[in-house]
Amino acid sequence: MIYVTGTLFFFNATPESLRVTTPIGHSYSVNDPAFKTNSGILTGRQWVEGNDAMLLSRGKDIFNTMYEDIRNARNSISKETFVYSGEEVATTMAHELADASKRGADVHFIMDYLGSADVTTDQLKIMEDAGVQLVRWRKPAWYQVPNLNHRTHRKLLIIDGEVAYTGGVNTADEWLDDIQEGGYKDYHLRITGPVVHELQGAFSKNWVASRGELLRGDRYYPHLETTGNLSMQVTTSHPGNGSIGVRKMMLHAIASADESIRIGSAYFFPDDKFLQALVDAANRGVHIKILTPNETIDKSFVRMASHTLWGQLLDAGIEMHEYQPVMYHAKLMIVDEYFITIGSTNFDNRSFRLNDEVNVSILDEDFARQMTVWYEKDLAQSERITMEVWENRSFFCKAYGWVIAIVMGVYL
Repeated sequence: MIYVTGTLFFFNATPESLRVTTPIGHSYSVNDPAFKTNSGILTGRQWVEGNDAMLLSRGKDIFNTMYEDIRNARNSISKETFVYSGEEVATTMAHELADASKRGADVHFIMDYLGSADVTTDQLKIMEDAGVQLVRWRKPAWYQVPNLNHRTHRKLLIIDGEVAYTGGVNTADEWLDDIQEGGYKDYHLRITGPVVHELQGAFSKNWVASRGELLRGDRYYPHLETTGNLSMQVTTSHPGNGSIGVRKMMLHAIASADESIRIGSAYFFPDDKFLQALVDAANRGVHIKILTPNETIDKSFVRMASHTLWGQLLDAGIEMHEYQPVMYHAKLMIVDEYFITIGSTNFDNRSFRLNDEVNVSILDEDFARQMTVWYEKDLAQSERITMEVWENRSFFCKAYGWVIAIVMGVYL
């Protein structure tokens, strides 16, 4: 009976999803118009012109900039996050959203149920008493077993349908401090321009899924003027049904690389087809660097499992680095210093298959160079893991990593 129950739970919690399993040949570069055209077709999300983006990397700056925009909100605020916790950030955010609601803005807030497990009753009450519409995403229920493993991992904030934030930063105290003070290392974008409609649409889809309410009209989708010269694309992923657009987008970008690929990932445990795509790129001469956390990682078992995959990457000449100062939480990829994607998606199958995720991609040489400078600064504070270092891991690390990798490989 236990075996049958466990089997039913497993297959309900890990949906079978259609995904790319055959190699994508190198047919064009990321700066070729064909890349832009085909990436829109492959993901179902077209590129939007005329946008601007500010890259934020310091926790205090990120939250203070958000608070300032929230204080200027007139019509609506849409917020979605995985982690919502901490005495300082979560409480301050609760008050800011409550004040906006009292001023007459329509405030919608989706927080993942498991990710917000540490939210306090007082923090929820501050918002609820002010009229903030709250959703605890995917609250566990015996009659919704298939949804138990489907989390929203997105980090979205849209103000008046005009300004949007997205990236890797959760609403939690770990992101508040500078790295010198032990805060998580991460990146976030503040975005303006017509592409904000795409991010509002991504949020609205989950609002419909949770509340059955359609958000529409100028309060959410005002006319948006051009604010810059960035070409941007929003890509989303949803559990099952082949809706793993972020993975397709990344595979397409890897296949289109000519010179370099830089990856930053808090949790690096992709499937074998994704790994093979990286090896194939390295074999055709692309210089690849991958940056992950060291022992400061908040989920040590993921690091151990990840290490079991590194042999084939190192053998192909791919550089593996571990960030030393603090927990490295970024999720980004830079290709040929022209294409960037940044968002909530980790390079693992939980993000690719089981979570709701959102990424923003940019095609722009100047912005890519700016992001590359930041990446290389992070790399300078990292340790490169050579084949010799990798092979000389302790027996315990190898055995433990192997067991966890099998569990993660099956479960994810």
